[in-house]
Amino acid sequence: MVRALWTGASGMISQQNNVDTIANNLANVNTTGYKTEVNEFKSLLYQTLQTKTTTSNGENKPIGAQVGLGVRNASITSEFTQGAYLASENPTSFAIGGDGLFGLQGEDGKVYYTRNGNFNFSLGGNNTLKLSSSDGLPVLNTQGQPIVINSNQYMADRITVTADGQLCYPDAANNPQPIPGMIIGLWQFQNASGLDKVGDSMYAVTAASGPAINEATNNNLEKSEIRQGYLEGSNVQIADEMVNLIIAQRAYEMNSKTIQAADTMMQEANELRR
Repeated sequence: MVRALWTGASGMISQQNNVDTIANNLANVNTTGYKTEVNEFKSLLYQTLQTKTTTSNGENKPIGAQVGLGVRNASITSEFTQGAYLASENPTSFAIGGDGLFGLQGEDGKVYYTRNGNFNFSLGGNNTLKLSSSDGLPVLNTQGQPIVINSNQYMADRITVTADGQLCYPDAANNPQPIPGMIIGLWQFQNASGLDKVGDSMYAVTAASGPAINEATNNNLEKSEIRQGYLEGSNVQIADEMVNLIIAQRAYEMNSKTIQAADTMMQEANELRR
């Protein structure tokens, strides 16, 4: 019965984490580029009550007797499925069609990756324009360098971007011409779910995700497309999350009932001597 108490407690703790994960998904239903997270579970150790021996009559038993000791959270996995395209009036809003991620240079000098393409041109030193995220982090080109252009030569609101990420500027005949070396970089990962979530819709490389693969230099990848004037919405399905929330609540209640039942049985056992 004491074992049942701890087993029920492990279930309540795991389901609480599950509810927290679902709540985080629902809270980020309108977050640009957010990817749904799924809580996965695994069983704890099993205690052997009876091994695969013979019965008192000498007959072989086909199976033994083992009892589980509860459950724990194994992982919280991000599902990198495509989100809906949302139209934006901002000409520097970009959505990705495919598996690619934008590269951002963090304040610590490290490279982070995101599906949030809500960018803007900000003024830099020496008459420059820098393409940056809403937090001011520089967006990287295919060479892994910040995208910086001369503000004396280009007007930010006239710059267009092709599907392959090439920045273009209209000539005298109003025909878009590529700006040399200015191509928005996109990267893919062998295991995107292994990326480390660092907040602000950004991810960091880990050993589980593998190194970033540059789409511009690897011809074995299926290339992603950039769509100017759109943002990628979250892939959270509200109906699914509400169903999962109800299931998690019911599982939490059942585990609490297990603890109550074990407590009642222990109380009755203590009263047998009276």
